[in-house]
Amino acid sequence: MARPLWFVKLLKKTFPNIKIIAKLTNFPILGKIFDYLLFRGDDIIYLPQDKVIDINIPLGEYNEYVLPSQVLEYFINKAKNHWIMDFCICRSSMNCQDYPIDLGCLFLGDAVLDINPQLGKLVTKEQALEHLRKCREAGLVQMIGRNRLDAQWLGVNNGEKLLSICNCDPCCCLWRVSSILAPKIGSKIKKMPGVVVQVSDKCVGCGTCLKDICFVNAISLKDNHAVISKECRGCGRCVNICPQNAIELHIDDEKYIEKSILELDNIVDVA
Repeated sequence: MARPLWFVKLLKKTFPNIKIIAKLTNFPILGKIFDYLLFRGDDIIYLPQDKVIDINIPLGEYNEYVLPSQVLEYFINKAKNHWIMDFCICRSSMNCQDYPIDLGCLFLGDAVLDINPQLGKLVTKEQALEHLRKCREAGLVQMIGRNRLDAQWLGVNNGEKLLSICNCDPCCCLWRVSSILAPKIGSKIKKMPGVVVQVSDKCVGCGTCLKDICFVNAISLKDNHAVISKECRGCGRCVNICPQNAIELHIDDEKYIEKSILELDNIVDVA
């Protein structure tokens, strides 16, 4: 059943406390309840920004699939129904001043027909692609996957036919809590296959990459040198802002696009 507007308004008031709620998932019994109700079957992949991938690097027989955004294009072209939210619930709840609130999530699949029409609108494939282009130009990083939490708050009947494409920022995004969720839950929000982010010897310890860049706080300074922890989700923001070009993103799996598509195709039916 589509969620009424009063429910969405209540959710927005709760959202600023999301870190407190996330910490509760580390208590065994509460963690199991949260996982079952809100994260069961989830598989969410962060896509590196296209501009941090060197498109001149050959990637074997899948050379035609070089840029991460082509994962999005595949599912947009496959889906019958495309829905753009009129707002980002994360940025709206936090009164974000740094990124556009009106650039909301894109949802794909038959389940979007259950969404309250007061929250957004059905669009064409072309409009969906244009929306994602605007989001990338605004500096937002995209993630794609099956997200039971979206199915719950939107009130759709068949979560297996809802594919979420979120346009995330480092300051307000829900998934900034990934590193403090119970490990079983947090691990469902992950890098693309084959993505490796490393700091080279060019690093001078300037600290630019520590300034509200990494949404999961995966970067720290040790002995005046940036260090990236296992919490990194491979979004590539730090690669883009480093003044020394000391942070590098590599792809060590030539089939990283194909594997991402196959993984999501197996759990969400958008056709």
